[in-house]
Amino acid sequence: MPDPISSASTPVLRTRQLHVVLGGRQILHDINLTLHRQEIVTLIGPNGSGKSTLVKALIGAIRPLSGRVDIATGARIGYVPQRLHLDPTLPVSVARFLDLPRRHSRQRVSEALHDAGAGDLRRMAMHHLSGGQFQRVLLARALLMQPDILILDEASQGLDHKGTAAFYKHIEAVRQRYRCAVLMVSHDLHVVMRSANHVVCLNGHICCEGKPERVALSSDYRALFGDHAADSLAFYRHDHEETADVG
Repeated sequence: MPDPISSASTPVLRTRQLHVVLGGRQILHDINLTLHRQEIVTLIGPNGSGKSTLVKALIGAIRPLSGRVDIATGARIGYVPQRLHLDPTLPVSVARFLDLPRRHSRQRVSEALHDAGAGDLRRMAMHHLSGGQFQRVLLARALLMQPDILILDEASQGLDHKGTAAFYKHIEAVRQRYRCAVLMVSHDLHVVMRSANHVVCLNGHICCEGKPERVALSSDYRALFGDHAADSLAFYRHDHEETADVG
C-alpha cells in the first residue's frame, strides 16, 4: 500500500527511488516523481518505456521491488484507464455502469457526468457509445471519487485529433473545478506541449523533465524521439503561445 504523506506542505504524491521488476526483468529504476495540487504533469516515452507500469505502481496495482509511493493523507485517486472491455451482450446503461461497484446519489452521478462533458449520456447503453463518449464516461467514473489526484493512462487513445483536443479541454476544466493534480500518460506529443505544466520523459528511468519547451530541446528527448519531432514541438509551443497572446 502507498504510504501517506503527513505534512500539509508536501506534494500530494511523491515517489522515492522506485524500482519495479516484472517477470525477472527490470522495468523501472530510480523513479523520483512529484505531483503538486492543480499541476498537470504529462508522462511521455517510447513504447515499452514503462509508462503504464509506473501508473500501475502509483495506484497500487503493482508492488515495486523497492522504493516508495507516498500519497498525502486522505488524498483520493481517480483513474481513467487506457482501455476497458465491456461485454457488448450485457445491456448496461451509463447510469448503471457508474453505480458499479457501489451506488452513488443521483445528484453526484449527474454532477460527475456534467463535469466530464457527458451530461446527456446517462440513459444510453454503454455499448452504443462512441469512443469519445466512452472515454468521457470513464472520466465521470473517476470524478465520482472527487479526486485529489487524477491519473489518465493514454485516455485519449483511439480518438481523432478533434476528439483528443476536446477531451483534454475538459481535463483542464476538471483540474480547475476539483483543484486536483493531474498525471497524464500521452502518446500525442503536441497535446503535451499544449496542456502540460511539467513533462517527464521516461525510458526505464527519468531521462529528462521540466517545462515542455525545455524538454523538447534536451539531448535525451531528441535521442528518443528524433530532432525533427523535437524541433516541430518547440515551434508548435512557440507559435501556440504567440497566438494565445494576440488580442
